[in-house]
Amino acid sequence: QTSNNRFLSKIKTFYRTYSTPVFLFINSRMLPYLVFFVIFTYTFISDAIAQKLAPTSALKLPRVKYSGGGDWYNDPSAEVNLLRYFQEKTRTETVPVFESVDLSSDNIFLYPVLFLTGHGTVNFSDREVRNLRAYLENGGFLYIDDDYGLDASIRKEMQKVFPEQKFAELPFSHGIYSSFYKFPNGVPKTHEHDGKLPQGFGLFHKGRLCVFYTYESNPSDGWADANVHNDPPEKREEALKFGVNILV
Repeated sequence: QTSNNRFLSKIKTFYRTYSTPVFLFINSRMLPYLVFFVIFTYTFISDAIAQKLAPTSALKLPRVKYSGGGDWYNDPSAEVNLLRYFQEKTRTETVPVFESVDLSSDNIFLYPVLFLTGHGTVNFSDREVRNLRAYLENGGFLYIDDDYGLDASIRKEMQKVFPEQKFAELPFSHGIYSSFYKFPNGVPKTHEHDGKLPQGFGLFHKGRLCVFYTYESNPSDGWADANVHNDPPEKREEALKFGVNILV
């Protein structure tokens, strides 16, 4: 009882000192109600904040930022259109927005799939190499699409991530070519680069495909808005379908 009175006295002193002159009436019988009110308010606000900050289960597809000079940011409408198409065809909730992620950040572990593309040179720091390997070894998946001129540097940089293996071409029987839509001839040819056949390569961890790399194909260009590359509708549809297979 004495301690409660001292507590109430401090509250009254605080309000007299710092509040506008408003009469404050608190007595010891009101203390349990005051405590209940404080606990209830704290619990309510904490739950609201937790719900606000809780990670969503909706699928996101962040673009990987990298140094070296390549335009990692090109065609920002690509992922947006693919995620919308994916949601429509699979009834899986997505977040169709363009967002990026730095490989040196632990934020990569918030996403099940990462997407890397661009023209030119890619360069990974030592921290990025370690982080990316940890991500891939713990269930993560990286899709790489050579938009043209990426091949030499991406092979070199991924060799740093997995020095014990090199990209292996996937057979047409691999599951990625039939996971949702059927692609009996492998990777579709969306854009012509050097007159070579389209190819799909992979890196594996304990038998699981953890990196998929498309070369001389460029399906992500087909995901972009129709007026960006002026691809025929059937080419864009084919590219979007292949994107669904990658995400599934």
